[in-house]
Amino acid sequence: MERLVKSIQDRSLRLSVLGSGYVGLPTAALFADAGFSVEAVDVRREVVDAVNSCVSPVREPGLQELVERNVLAGRLKSSLNSQVDLRKSDAVIISVQTPIYKSKKPNLSFLKKALKEVGRGCHEGILVVVSSTIPPGTMANLVKPTLEALTGLRVESDFYLAYVPERIAPGRALQEFVESPRLVGGIGPNSTRVASELFKAVCKNVIETDATVAEVAKLAENTFRDVNIAFANQLALICEHYGIDVKKVIKLANTHPRVAIHNPGPGVGGPCLPKDPYLLISGVKSSRRDLVRTARRINDSMPSHVVEMALLALKDAGKEVRNVKVTVLGTAYKADVADSRLSPANPIIRRLLRLGIKVTAYDPYCQESFGAEMARDLHCAVRDSDCIIVVTDHAEFKKVDLKLLRSEFKEKPIIIDARRVFDPNIAKTFGFKYYGLGYGFTN
Repeated sequence: MERLVKSIQDRSLRLSVLGSGYVGLPTAALFADAGFSVEAVDVRREVVDAVNSCVSPVREPGLQELVERNVLAGRLKSSLNSQVDLRKSDAVIISVQTPIYKSKKPNLSFLKKALKEVGRGCHEGILVVVSSTIPPGTMANLVKPTLEALTGLRVESDFYLAYVPERIAPGRALQEFVESPRLVGGIGPNSTRVASELFKAVCKNVIETDATVAEVAKLAENTFRDVNIAFANQLALICEHYGIDVKKVIKLANTHPRVAIHNPGPGVGGPCLPKDPYLLISGVKSSRRDLVRTARRINDSMPSHVVEMALLALKDAGKEVRNVKVTVLGTAYKADVADSRLSPANPIIRRLLRLGIKVTAYDPYCQESFGAEMARDLHCAVRDSDCIIVVTDHAEFKKVDLKLLRSEFKEKPIIIDARRVFDPNIAKTFGFKYYGLGYGFTN
């Protein structure tokens, strides 16, 4: 253990990172930039070739420069899974996806495959870190026994094993990796010490705990956010019923020192919030008093509510559904990123298309259209449109000049503002019929 700690401190440790996606590649690049020799491992040849050509296949501010600098310096290289020999590595970080099935149960097949690969190269003195988001008990009941069975080695005495969940968001991955407090949960005290030493080389604040506590804490963070958003969404529906503005309600409620209500929206997307709550409760028997599942159902229902708002607005304007054009602003799941994973724009666009509506989409960052026609710019997107639906609150959309844009629309133009990026009064001044989420149809 002392030799491993010393190799971390003098930067002679050789690190392999399994998975070169949104989390794995920033992880590999940051450790390389800290002076370690790092191998970024992936199953996709195009990813491996891109990294070795000094190109980041992941769009993330600052990552391209980081990859290029460290590849050129010889500290970072990429390899295919089939080519890597983990017997030459002193530490391995597993960063593979852990999705859920349609049944909402955890799909750990990618993790199990990674464990087999690690098992083939596992040797005495190696540190194995899992950074993938996993259900509670996975380290103790799956990862530890699997590696011990494959290798004949014992955790804590022969090799070291820890859970270190990521705490990053697309658009701020590098900054948050370094600055956000990092939980390090070892299977035992030796594993915790070694893993903490490694992550202290990059992260400013490392918090030591045990593996199961870290598993639950990681899932609790995202589940709390999902439940808070669900409350905000239900509050928005209540405000629509009473014809009042949910933004005003939330602003006033949040003046209370112990209240912090999130903003409502058209649904919850991204790689974490739609799935992590299900991982948290996956090993627990359900009951009718299940707050987590109720919150998930509320958030999953919001895209349908947005479409219903649009249909009601079109009907009120006397527009025939099959003769209208609807423009969807934003296909990314959150503001100012290119990531479209589980974006609420997907069910919104697909339902509109099933209704026979002509749908055009525009996103300044994301090229995913979910079957809609993708416009090259905002003016082309709204030209001859009857209605726009704001799904993503990109900064560009908040700066739109509605007066200038008005001439592109057909008569009786409609705004369905599911992100509340426009001022209702300004929209109405320029001749738009404004329907905002949580704004109320009687405003």
